[in-house]
Amino acid sequence: MVAAANSSAWLDSMRASSPTHVKAPPLSDAHNSWILRHPSALDVFDEITISSKGKQIVMFLDYDGTLSPIVDDPDRAFMSESMRATVRKVARYFPTAIVSGRCRDKVYSFVRLTELYYAGSHGMDIKGPSKGYNKDAEAVLFQPASEFIPMIDEVYRALLEVTKSTPGARVEHNKFCVSVHFRCVDEKKWIELAKQVGMVLEGYPSLRLSQGRKVFEIRPTIKWDKGKALEFLLESLGYANCADAFPVYIGDDRTDEDAFKVLRERGQGFGIVVSKTPKDTKASYSLQEPSEVMAFLRRLVEWKKVSLRRHFRMRRRLQEIKINFPN
Repeated sequence: MVAAANSSAWLDSMRASSPTHVKAPPLSDAHNSWILRHPSALDVFDEITISSKGKQIVMFLDYDGTLSPIVDDPDRAFMSESMRATVRKVARYFPTAIVSGRCRDKVYSFVRLTELYYAGSHGMDIKGPSKGYNKDAEAVLFQPASEFIPMIDEVYRALLEVTKSTPGARVEHNKFCVSVHFRCVDEKKWIELAKQVGMVLEGYPSLRLSQGRKVFEIRPTIKWDKGKALEFLLESLGYANCADAFPVYIGDDRTDEDAFKVLRERGQGFGIVVSKTPKDTKASYSLQEPSEVMAFLRRLVEWKKVSLRRHFRMRRRLQEIKINFPN
C-alpha cells in the first residue's frame, strides 16, 4: 500500500495533514486571500444570524481540535469546564450533536452531557439524547457498520503488534474504526509506520485508509461518513427536506469536509473550519482554535436569548392591544 515509489508522496501528504505547532508566520497574500474566501465566523457574525432568521439552527460539532485542543496523548484531550458549560447552553436553545471519529463512549466520557446527540466512529455509531441522567436509557439510533466489528477487532490487535517497533505510535480502538496516532512519532519514522499500517490492511480489502491530523484512520468501505451522519441526524430531527432548518457544522479535520460538502450541496446552513493556516476546504467560514469556537457559540446563545426576549415582548404587546381593542 505504501511502496517505495510513492513514499515521497505519502510523506508530503502526512506533512500537509499534520501541521506542527510553530509560531505563525506573518500573514501572506495567499493567507489574506484565503481569509477573504473563508472569513472569521466571529467577524461576520451578524451576516450569519441574518441568514438564519426564521429558521431552526441545528448544531453539529467535531470534538478534537474543535471543542478541545489537539494534544499529544489522545486519552487526555479533555474539554474545559467553560467549554462544557457553553455547549450545555447551546443545547438548551438548539438541537446539538457531537460528530467525531472517536468511539462514541469515549466522546461521551469527555463531554458528559446527556442532552446531546452523539455520532462516534465518523458517524457509524449514532445515539440520541438520554432520558434523565442514564446515558444507556435510550436505544441506539443507528449503527450501519455492525457487521465489521469482529474485523475491526482483528485489525486493532494486528496494528498493536506491528507498531510496537515504532516509538510514540498509539493505536486507538474506536469500535467501528481504528486510529493510529503518529503525533509523538519522529518524522523520520513516519513512512515506516505508514508501511506497517499498509501491510496489515493488505489482508482487509473491505477496509480503507485515510489521514487526519497526525493520525491514520482505518474504517469500513461502506458509503458512510460525517456527511451521511449529518443527513441522518437532520432526518431524525424531522428536518430531512425542511427549508426551515439551518444546520451549522464546526470541525477542523479532513473527515469534516464530508459534512461541509453536504451542506454546500444542500444549499442549506454552512460549515466552519477550525484552522490557523489556509487549507482546502468546503467550509464557508473559519475560526482559528477552540477558544474562538467557544466565543462563537457564546455569541450564538446570547443572540438567541435576545431574539427570544424580543419575540416574547412582541407577543405580550399584541395581547395587550387585543385586550384594549377587542373586535
